[in-house]
Amino acid sequence: MFTNKTILITGGTGSFGNTFVPMTLAKYNPKKIIIFSRDEMKQWDMAKKFEGDPRVRFFIGDVRDKERLYRALDGVDFVVHAAATKIVPTAEYNPFECIKTNINGAMNLIDACIDKGIKRVVALSTDKASSPINLYG
Repeated sequence: MFTNKTILITGGTGSFGNTFVPMTLAKYNPKKIIIFSRDEMKQWDMAKKFEGDPRVRFFIGDVRDKERLYRALDGVDFVVHAAATKIVPTAEYNPFECIKTNINGAMNLIDACIDKGIKRVVALSTDKASSPINLYG
């Protein structure tokens, strides 16, 4: 499925991305994996792990910025959406920031993927969404 395809992963420097990227590179041999995230330090640290692998690219950006998403999605076949404000106390203390990332960011990504003709988008969720007792859920 991913062999010789281009994959973009939002929030790609997080815990999921750090597991998904090496597994996908080894198992499917994609043409390219683009790690899209707003944390340049995490990108720098992650880039060291994949130094010399031309299939891994890094793209600074935020899902809140629809224009940046459009640029990042050029030539992409599949998207894995893992970008989110995930720490519940952080979301509770900064509710509008959480909404901008988790809701508006997801909407930006969906719109951009539709407009760019992306073949498939996989969005991550968590157990917190099944019993929404806080802002994150």
